Amino acid sequence: MNNNDELQMQVSPICNKNGEKLAYVTFSDSVRRAEGEIPKCIINSNTGFSEEERNALEDYMKQNLEMLKDLAKENNPIKSFMK
Repeated sequence: MNNNDELQMQVSPICNKNGEKLAYVTFSDSVRRAEGEIPKCIINSNTGFSEEERNALEDYMKQNLEMLKDLAKENNPIKSFMK
């Protein structure tokens, strides 16, 4: 496996959608991509992952919800830009 085949994860900053705070978690490698939403821990967009893999990604978000929330809180693009 080379670096292009490694599963990568990105967490968005906290967003407000219909009055609810949420963040998006993106999982991707060289051919697949899935986008999930926390705190609901659901995958709402999937290209290339099997149903079993999609369920595993949702389980990962559930099991690591606090860490993912912390990453979303720390992810501040304006603050990063000002450095």
